[in-house]
Amino acid sequence: MKIANDIWDAKQYMLFGNERLRPALDLLAYVPEQEPRQVVDLGCGTGNVSALLKARWPAADVLGVDSSANMLEAAAAAVPECRFLRADLGQWQAEGLDVIYSNAALQWLPDHPVLMPRLLSFLRPGGWLAVQVPAMQEAPLRQVQAELAGSPAFAPYMGKLKPQPGILSAESYYDLLRPHSATLDIWETTYLHTLSGEDAVASWAAGTSLRPYLDALPEEQRENFRAAYAAAMRKAYPQRENGVTLLPFKRLFIVAHA
Repeated sequence: MKIANDIWDAKQYMLFGNERLRPALDLLAYVPEQEPRQVVDLGCGTGNVSALLKARWPAADVLGVDSSANMLEAAAAAVPECRFLRADLGQWQAEGLDVIYSNAALQWLPDHPVLMPRLLSFLRPGGWLAVQVPAMQEAPLRQVQAELAGSPAFAPYMGKLKPQPGILSAESYYDLLRPHSATLDIWETTYLHTLSGEDAVASWAAGTSLRPYLDALPEEQRENFRAAYAAAMRKAYPQRENGVTLLPFKRLFIVAHA
C-alpha cells in the first residue's frame, strides 16, 4: 500500500496539545458506557487520544492508525500499552470493530459520501462511530492559506499541491448516515481558544492545515509564505492587551450507533 509523503511534525503539532485535546475529550464523553473488545483510533497522531481510549477501556485492544511515521514514532514511545499501524486512512479496512474513534483526522480525506458509510460497515452490529472534524473552511485561518497559494508570488510553486478536501454540512452528514444508523447524534461547537505568544495563530496552523502548503514550496520560499500568512493572521486575530490571542475554532461532531 502506497502512503503519501510524511509532512507532519509531532513536536509542532503538540505545541497546543491541551487545546487540541479538549474536543477529543468532549467527543469521548458522548460514547456510551460499554465494554468494547476492539477499538480503533483512526488518525491517531501522537497517540495522546489512544491513551485516553485505553484508560477508559483497559480490557480493550486499542489500535492507533495513522499515515505519518513521524507521528507514530512519537505515539509508540509515549503509549506502549496500545498497538499502532501505519496505513493510508482512505484505504484502511477492518471488520467486526466495537468502536471507531477519529479526532480531527477525516477532514484530510476526500469523498465523505463514500467514506463515512464505509467506516460504519467496519463495525459489528451495536458498534459506535465517533468522529470530530474542524469546520473552519470559511474562517480566515483557512481562507488566507488558499489565497496566498494562488497569489503571483507563490502560485508557480503550487502545481503539485492537492486541494484540501472540504467537509460536508451537518445536515448532509445526517442524511448520509441516518439510513445506516440505529441512532445518530450530530452537533457543532465553537471553542474560543486563548493562545499565547507571538504569531500564535500562525504557529497553531503550522502544526496542521498550513503544512501541505509549506511542503509544496521550495525551502527558500517557505519562510516567505509563513511570514505573509503570519501577518494576515495578526490582522484577522489581533493580540489582546494582555498578550492573549483569541481563536474561535468551530468543530463538527458525529456519534453514530451501528
